[in-house]
Amino acid sequence: MADLIVKSTVKDALDDNNVSADFYEALDDKVAELLDDAARRAETNDRKTVQPRDL
Repeated sequence: MADLIVKSTVKDALDDNNVSADFYEALDDKVAELLDDAARRAETNDRKTVQPRDL
């Protein structure tokens, strides 16, 4: 799967902290998991449109 996060944006958001290289991969995996879960909830509710409530 393609990268879902933008490393420079994450680093900017955490500007008061150092960010380890493996943090980005872990965050990307978590985002992918959230997206898969949201898509599954939308499908369960007979929708093709993923909505905020699916998170």
